[in-house]
This record gives sequence, C-alpha cells and structure tokens, in this order.
Amino acid sequence: MSSEYTILRVRVTAKDADTLRALLRDSRPDVGGRVRQNEDGSLTMDAYVSPEQGEALARDGVYVETVEDATATGRARQTEVGEGDRFAPEDAVPQGLALKVRDS
Repeated sequence: MSSEYTILRVRVTAKDADTLRALLRDSRPDVGGRVRQNEDGSLTMDAYVSPEQGEALARDGVYVETVEDATATGRARQTEVGEGDRFAPEDAVPQGLALKVRDS
C-alpha cells in the first residue's frame, strides 16, 4: 500500500439545496452518509476527498470543515487487526493448493 495519498473526511455545509446540488453535480465527491438539514435551513453532509478536492469544494455559499485525516485513522485501525486465524487450532495444517510447510 502506498503512503503517498491522503483522504480527508470533510463536513460540507451549503446554504441551500440548490447550492448543494450544484456542488455535487460539479465536484462529484465521495459522500459518506446522509444529508442533514440544520435549523437555519442549511444542509450538511460528510465527504471523503483528497486535500486538493477539499479546497476545490469551498465556494460561495459552501463552507468546508476538515473533520479528520481518514487515511491516518484507517492506518491506526489496521494496527488493531490480529495476525492469523484465531479460530484455527494451534496444530492445524494449512489446506488448499499451496505448498504445505510446517513452521518449526
């Protein structure tokens, strides 16, 4: 896996539905979750974008807030994942079409 890319989770708030529709039509960001309507009538959604795409989302009537570096969060979660098959018996021999070699 290359460490040369970064994906950010950003919160996008548009002043109204027409502004949000135009943003989605022009930018086509990877949207995460549902669009929420705020008390003032503005609309908010989360999106997953590169830093450059995040900057490009900001325009008249649109506020973009970076919530987190989703790439860093994902890498941190991967360190929590264990190795091997925790359900296999300790003396199990691998099955399948590969070479079967026992560790000594």
